[in-house]
Amino acid sequence: MLSAPVRRILAAVTLPAILALSSCTAGPGQAIHARQVAAGQSNPSTPPSTPSIAPSAAPSTLPSATPSILPSATAKPAPGSLEWYVSQVPTFPEPPPPQPVLLPPTTDTAPFWHRLPTEQKVAFITIDDGGLARPPAVADFIWRAHIPVTLFLNSPAAEEHDVYFRQIEVAGGVVESHTINHNSLAGRSYDYQKREICGAADKLETLFGKRATLFRPPFGNHDATTLRAAHDCGAKAVFHWSETVHEGKVRYQTPEKVVQPGDVLLMHFRPALMDDLLAALKAIHRAGLTPALLEDYVR
Repeated sequence: MLSAPVRRILAAVTLPAILALSSCTAGPGQAIHARQVAAGQSNPSTPPSTPSIAPSAAPSTLPSATPSILPSATAKPAPGSLEWYVSQVPTFPEPPPPQPVLLPPTTDTAPFWHRLPTEQKVAFITIDDGGLARPPAVADFIWRAHIPVTLFLNSPAAEEHDVYFRQIEVAGGVVESHTINHNSLAGRSYDYQKREICGAADKLETLFGKRATLFRPPFGNHDATTLRAAHDCGAKAVFHWSETVHEGKVRYQTPEKVVQPGDVLLMHFRPALMDDLLAALKAIHRAGLTPALLEDYVR
């Protein structure tokens, strides 16, 4: 299995063939994390490579192969355009080298975290579900702004819209498990919970070639059986969240009302996802933190 940094390097090489963004590929050695891309500035082009999308993905379902025309240095991008969103991304300091957290010394249950136990100045962006809405510019935005994201997907939505989620994966996202049917797990039998968790992980592994190692229970509802079933399905950790983001507003779940080191921000595949991503980035920046990828810290 490839490490997270190698996966992201491969992502930077293969994305132009999938998203046809020849005008905005990452330069050699460029870190994949949120960083402002100035309007009118493009990164060196990477020669097209063989797409990694499965043969079943019809070419007509992919974005146009015509490169985007960037505005001139003096032109202001239209509000709501991809260029506008990219221009609004704050400039972050370089992320620190990730220090993976120590997993609890247990053999039969996965840890449950609202916030990753780290003192490093990083926070984590996560996106759930996948069946309700899939704004078309999200993969481009994640690619252009180098946003590290973890996708907790329901397996039926991932299967139905696999091309869309593969585009985000190639842009730098990592796919994790969120059950099959999105039912509350707390209070259910071990067999039921294991079917929901393992069944989703099995399907996601078939679709994306990687076994989910993180899990988020629907609605955050869980019990001790959930943590045992998640562990038995291969999850190293089960995640809740510290903040939610909806329609461009960050809602804090803690009295500090500021993003803390290790916080996990939750949003969903909904129509305002572009606004949610931007709001999350701005909140992380105001807190003096840098976005990072959960999978770099839970190995």
